[in-house]
Amino acid sequence: MGTHGNHRTHLVWDWNGTLFDDNVAVVGATNAAFGEVGLEPITLEQYREMYCIPIPRFYERLMGRMPTDAEWERMDGIFHQYYTEQRGACGLTEGAEELLAQWRLAGRSQSLLSMYTHDDLVPVVRGYGIESHFLRVDGRTGPSGGSKARHMERHLAALDGISPERTVVIGDAVDDAVAAAHVGARAVLYTGGSHSRTSLEAAGVPVVDSLAEAARLAEELAG
Repeated sequence: MGTHGNHRTHLVWDWNGTLFDDNVAVVGATNAAFGEVGLEPITLEQYREMYCIPIPRFYERLMGRMPTDAEWERMDGIFHQYYTEQRGACGLTEGAEELLAQWRLAGRSQSLLSMYTHDDLVPVVRGYGIESHFLRVDGRTGPSGGSKARHMERHLAALDGISPERTVVIGDAVDDAVAAAHVGARAVLYTGGSHSRTSLEAAGVPVVDSLAEAARLAEELAG
């Protein structure tokens, strides 16, 4: 595609809550997991206010203590089971498909990095017909609940010829900004996913309300 090289902005897109509008499934799965330990269900607004990475710490905020190893395994299992059942009712974020195609047609590069299990992520991305827009699609291969920083490190290392200084991470979570900073990249955070605007702004990076705005800003930041 002529997209390698350090003179153009490279985007690293997050999946859940960014390109993939799965808030309904995520909150439903979270509430199913909470039911396992007797917690009351929460709303999307409450989820956005409380959500944090790593996930066990998010559960701690709501339980008042860290879940035991057994509770975590049970809750994580319930979450993924419910999410997989509900995922099919979700779809790409409005305008995402066109935006990815336009970015690629303009001769720029992009990749996809997610904490969603790699073996589950790839067929879903492929099913939406957007896999060809990305130089790489990487999901999580280790255990649930960790941070994205090391994952980002490996992702960029595998992208031959992509400079961190020309890379902008677009995601919906503070952890995306932390992961970007870890590798020397920039970040733009999107309000349509897992965090409230207030919690995103605490990350100290630009916060936007649309993916198109995120891509425009990314080009300016890495230009």
